[in-house]
Parts: sequence; structure tokens; C-alpha cells
Amino acid sequence: MERMNELGFYTLAGAPRSPRDLIAEVQQGEAMGLGSAFISERFNIKEAATLSGAAGAVSTEIGIATAATNHNTRHPMVTAAYAMTMHRLTGGRFSLGLGRGIGPMFDRFGLPRITTAQLEDFVGLMRRVWRGEVVMGHDGPAGKFPLLAMPGYDEHIPMTFTAFGPNSLALGGRVFDAVVLHTFFTDETTDRCVRAVKKAAAEAGRDPATVRVWSCFATIGDHLPADVRLKKTVGRMATYLQAYGDLLVSTNNWDPAVLARFRADPFVAGFRGALDTTATTAELEHVATLIPEEWLAPAAGGSPERCVAKIQGQFDLGCDGVILHGASPAELAPIVEAYRNQRPAGRFDHLAANPAG
Repeated sequence: MERMNELGFYTLAGAPRSPRDLIAEVQQGEAMGLGSAFISERFNIKEAATLSGAAGAVSTEIGIATAATNHNTRHPMVTAAYAMTMHRLTGGRFSLGLGRGIGPMFDRFGLPRITTAQLEDFVGLMRRVWRGEVVMGHDGPAGKFPLLAMPGYDEHIPMTFTAFGPNSLALGGRVFDAVVLHTFFTDETTDRCVRAVKKAAAEAGRDPATVRVWSCFATIGDHLPADVRLKKTVGRMATYLQAYGDLLVSTNNWDPAVLARFRADPFVAGFRGALDTTATTAELEHVATLIPEEWLAPAAGGSPERCVAKIQGQFDLGCDGVILHGASPAELAPIVEAYRNQRPAGRFDHLAANPAG
């Protein structure tokens, strides 16, 4: 089956019952012809390095990327070794994906918040170590390290960055191989973000075409039960608003008064935990009354054919790939089949199996 390297999915979407679900998802995604499996990290049963190894062990062609882990939770040599192990294990199908994480959560765990300078410094360190360079006496934004070295290797391991605000988009274009945008970006926001990444790449003396921009596009077809769709749309959006609503609202130029009303709602204000994980269907139906339809509109919904039209719209906005977000390969099957039947011949032949290739 021809591999559609322009399409990806997130494995273990939402709150999985078991990390073993990843095995069947990766195998099914590969059999369906999807190009990449993305792995998000949570401090529970979704630890990224373990999941990456499992994905690599049960696949032979599909690209694998973290999107994202954080550089501040492991020593640089541990991260470097993790990425090199995955790179060799998968025959070059792996991309190490980083993100900024959630500041308040890092505060609670006693971890430093992540800055742009730290990330740029860290990427440089990884590049040097993977090339076999001996880095001695490093003292920079990423930290002080007497020695960082991995003798005997000379590899380029692609790196992916999950980007949101303007500083992150510019950083992605400057030093990363791929950028993953956030879910529920409006068309205007997506267009602006793609142009920002490509512009930053060009200003850094890079070929913008070599920096791959992924749309992370909620894809929830109406063949799924209504309660499942509610959780994957309203529940997911509500959770984003809980975690970093101000950033999402300002990025999309939405009305901040709506976010204020959402936060002031007695149920939302008193809820503990992520709404898409533990809220009941009845509770999510109430939350749905607090979120405007236009905030949920930047997504693929309806029939498989309608979903395909929305997905193709992301490519028209300049994205190089689309992550069909929020659903497992089994849930995506009719949409992927409809997409394959309408896929333009030759348009994506230049894309490699690596998510950042």
C-alpha cells in the first residue's frame, strides 16, 4: 500500500486505558498507509521514551515522533542517547520532538520553566553530540555541563518543535526540522503561522521548504457516537482553555470575554482535573453551552468526504502535513479511505517517511 507521508496521527489520544493500546494503533496506522505516528508525553502511563521504543519495535515503515517531550526533564546525555537509540532502532524513522510544556505544572514539580534561549541552546548541543563532537565546559542557557559526548557517531537526527506563539514559530523556523502547530487554529492563524515559520527559516539562511509544518487538525467524523464526538471536541477544547486559554484565545484573535465567562462558570471553576478526561457526558453538554461554535469550527467533522475537504484545506493554507488529531486509526479508517480515493497524484512524493523529513 502506498504510504501517505503527508498524514499522521497521535497514538494514545486522550486518556488511554493502557499504554499497550499503542501497539495495535501503530500497526494499524502503518497498515492503513499513514505516514507518521506522533507520541505526546504525560507524567503517567504516557512516558515518551518507553512508548517510542514500543512503536519502533512493532513497525517497519511509519515515521515516529515525540510531539512533544521536554528537554528539562532529562539530562542532555540521556535525551541524546534516547534519540540515537531510536534513530538506529528505526533506521532513521524517528524525530525527537520538543515543546515548552506547561509552566504552572513545572512549578509544582520543581522544574525550571522553559525559555526560547534554553531550547535553542539545547538543540545546538544535541546536534553537536550526535555529530560525534566532544562538548567540554558548556555554560549556556540550557545549563552547565562539564562534558557531553557520544564518540563514534556522526548522525543528523531530525528534530520537531510544537509551536504556538510568535517566538516559538520563529525558533522552529530557525533551528528545527519540523514544526507542529496547535489544534483549533483558525485558517487565518494557520496561514500566519506557516508564513512565520518559513520566513524565519529563510532569514536564518535555510531553505524554507526543508522545514516541514504540520497542522494538528482535530478530525472527528460523525460516524463516531455522539458522546465520543462531544468528548473529543468540546471536552478537548475545554481542556485547552483550562490549561492555556489566554494564549489560544489571543493567538486566534478570539473574544477574551468569552474565555472569562467560561472560567467564571461555577461548574468549570470548581472542576478538578482535565475536562476531557473525567467530565461526564451531561457535564460536557453543559460545557458546550459555554464555547462558541466558531471556536470548534477549525476541525474536520461530518461525513468522511466532508472531513477530507477540510483536511485538504489545510494543505491549501501551506501546511506540509496534517496530523489527524484526537482519534485512533480505527476511528479514522473511513476518513483515511476517502482521502486516499481523492489524493492528488504526485503532490507529496517529495516527503520522506520521517515526520521531520
